[in-house]
Amino acid sequence: MYRDQTKVIHIGDKVIGGGHPVLIQSMTNTKTEDILGTVEQIHGLEKAGCDIIRVAVPNMEAAKAIKSIKEQISIPLVADIHFDYKLAIAAIENGADKIRINPGNIGTIEKVKAVVEKAKEYDIPIRVGVNSGSLEKELVKKYHGVTAEGIVESALDKVRIIEELGYDQLVISIKSSDVLMCAKAHELIAGKTLYPLHVGITESGTILSGNIKSSVGLGIILYQGIGDTIRVSLTGDPVEEVKSAKLILKTLGLRKGGIEVVSCPTCGRTQIPLIDLANQVEDMVKDIPLDIKVAVMGCAVNGPGEAKEADIGIAGGINEGLIIKKGKVIAKVPSDQLLHALRDELLHWNE
Repeated sequence: MYRDQTKVIHIGDKVIGGGHPVLIQSMTNTKTEDILGTVEQIHGLEKAGCDIIRVAVPNMEAAKAIKSIKEQISIPLVADIHFDYKLAIAAIENGADKIRINPGNIGTIEKVKAVVEKAKEYDIPIRVGVNSGSLEKELVKKYHGVTAEGIVESALDKVRIIEELGYDQLVISIKSSDVLMCAKAHELIAGKTLYPLHVGITESGTILSGNIKSSVGLGIILYQGIGDTIRVSLTGDPVEEVKSAKLILKTLGLRKGGIEVVSCPTCGRTQIPLIDLANQVEDMVKDIPLDIKVAVMGCAVNGPGEAKEADIGIAGGINEGLIIKKGKVIAKVPSDQLLHALRDELLHWNE
């Protein structure tokens, strides 16, 4: 797979590339200079399973806040820089574990060189980011519009600038809100560079539409063995990004751990309050440290079979349900006691 061959890059105490596990990133939506609020949000993201966090650095106050933020969190921090090279330098000096820049909007080559030299001094990687929405006019003209080919050429041009300045601790991100364009761009760039790729569908939308677009796009890309770290971009609470990213990776077999809940879509045969029950089960298992599959099934047609395929499950009957563990029926329980009975079995799983 492509990701097995990519260059190994260290981001704080985390590692991407070279076949290491695909790591989950998110970005705070607080004002970075609001240290208390930013730290509080990062703690919530850490708890949800975020591996690396990015913060916006639009001003010097935000750059200087990184030092205090870093002292209070336990995951690597990436500083997101646009336009002002001095902010990149200040962010590095205040402890950023990686910086994200687009050399095209930093300014002159001398300014880019100053940033690269500072990153080299502190031995931190640079993420070179190119979005379809900011593609250079000459590339739009060359390719008769915004295209995957243009995005790739733009990104590799930026990489070449930094390589020529003597630095190769790089991560590349090429993003678009067009799912198929984004997928094609990653397929193209995978054959042209061995730097690790940060993958995401940018401006994907709200919780519903954003999750669908991100799942489809990331699914296509990751399944081909492309991508070393991901962010699901959603208009909403960043914690939702992390939850979605974990599910995408687990669905593709790229991450293990935690309880997987499967449930049926319900139909006229259902005799128990399955929708509420499935949501309650999903919420209940979040903090139970088991790597198993739990099935929540609504009727006697498919329920017993599906529950037997899971490690443990519920198969609904008429106002009651079977608890099926490791392929065997272990209890018949009234529907209002199913959640409690399932929880009890999970809490005593290894006894």
